[in-house]
Amino acid sequence: MKKFFYYPCKKAVLTLCCAFLYFDISFAIWVILGAIGTFIAGELKLSPVQKGIMVALPILSGSLLRILFGLAESVFGGKKTDLIGMGITAACLLWGGLSAHSLEEIYGIGLLLGISGASFAVALPMASRWFSSQNQGLVLGLTGSGNSGTLLCTLFGPMIAHAYGWHSVFISFFLLLGIVFLVFALLAEDAPQTQREKLDLYALSLNLRQLLPWLLAFLYSLSFGGFVGLASYLGFFLVDDYRIDKVEAGKTQTFIIAAGSLLRPLGGALADKVGGAKLLLALLATSSLLAFLPSFYFPFLAEIILLFCLMGCLGLANGAVFQLVGSSMASCVGIITGVIGAAGGIGGFFLPILIGKVKEHFGSCAPGFLFFSFFLFVGSCLAFALVFSERLNKGLRVEDQSRATVSASLLPFSPSARKEGSKK
Repeated sequence: MKKFFYYPCKKAVLTLCCAFLYFDISFAIWVILGAIGTFIAGELKLSPVQKGIMVALPILSGSLLRILFGLAESVFGGKKTDLIGMGITAACLLWGGLSAHSLEEIYGIGLLLGISGASFAVALPMASRWFSSQNQGLVLGLTGSGNSGTLLCTLFGPMIAHAYGWHSVFISFFLLLGIVFLVFALLAEDAPQTQREKLDLYALSLNLRQLLPWLLAFLYSLSFGGFVGLASYLGFFLVDDYRIDKVEAGKTQTFIIAAGSLLRPLGGALADKVGGAKLLLALLATSSLLAFLPSFYFPFLAEIILLFCLMGCLGLANGAVFQLVGSSMASCVGIITGVIGAAGGIGGFFLPILIGKVKEHFGSCAPGFLFFSFFLFVGSCLAFALVFSERLNKGLRVEDQSRATVSASLLPFSPSARKEGSKK
C-alpha cells in the first residue's frame, strides 16, 4: 500500500483544510474590487480607463508578491507568513469599509489587496509538504480549488452592495477573514523542517537560461491573465454594454467565471493524458476564435455562451501550463512557479486597462476583444512550435539510442554478452 501521509493523518488533514480555507477567502478578497466595481464606479464617476486600473492593481501587486511570499514561506514557514498576510489584509478591508471615499484611496486599497492574491504561493506548498509524492496532484488540486472563492465574491458581493452599500462588502469579508484567521491559528501546522525544499541555485540558473520557462510564462500571461483580467472587467462590460442590472450582472459574471475556476484541475489531468503542449495548442487556438466572436456583440444569451466557453478554455489552459512546469522543471518547481505566476498576473493587469482604454477611445469593447484574440493566436503559434520542438527532441533521442545500440552490437563483447557470459 502506498504511503499517503508523511506524518500523522490528523495534522495533515487539518492543515490541508486550513490551507483550502485560507486560499478560498483570499481569492474572494483578491477580486473584491471587480465584484463591486460597478457600484464604486457609479459613485465616484469613473472613466473606462479608471475602471480598468482599479480592478487591475490587485492582480498586478498580488502576482508580483507571489515570489516574495514563496521565499518567506521557505524561510519563516507557511503559518507565520499566512497569519501576517491575513493581518495586513484585514487592516486593508477595514480601510475600505470605514473610510475609503476617493479614487486614490481605492487605488491604495487595490495595491494592498494584492497580498491576498499572493496566498497561493504559501497555501499550496504548506499543504503539499504533509503528503507523500504519490499524492501531490490530489492534494494540490484540492488546495487549488480554493480559487472558487472568486465565485463567492462575485455572487454575494453585488447583493450586499445593493442592499447595504459597497462599503459593507469590505466589512462582511473582514468578518469572514477573522473567522478563517482564528481557525488557521488554532489548527494549521507547518510540516517538520525535514520536508522543506532546498533551493538549488545552480539548477535554477540552468532552468532560467533555457527558453522553455519564459515561453510558459508568456503563455500563462495569456491564459491566466486572460481569465483573471476578464473576470475582473466582466461586470463593467455587462452593465455598460448590455445595460443589465448590477446584481444580475454579478450573477452572470459568477456563471461565466465558474467555467474557468472549476475546469482548471481537468486541464492538468488532460495534459497528463495527451501532453501539455498539444493541449495548449488546441486550447489557445480555440480561445483565439472565442475571443474574436464577442466583438460582434451578439444577442445577450449568445454572448454569454461564448464568454463561458472562452473562460472554460482559459481555465483548462492554466492547468496545462503547470503540467508542463511540473514535468519539465521538477528540480526547482517552486521558484519557477512563482515566476510564471507573476507573468500571469502581469497579463491580467494589462488586459482590463487595454479594454478600458479602447472602450474610452472607440466607445466599444470590440477592439479590446480583437487585440486579445490576436495575442491568443500568437500564443497558439508558439504552442505549435513547442509541439514541433518536443517531436524533434523525441526523434533525436530515439536516433541516439539506435546509434548506441548499433555501436554496442559491433563491439567484440557487448554489455549484454558480458552479462550472459557472467551468468554462465
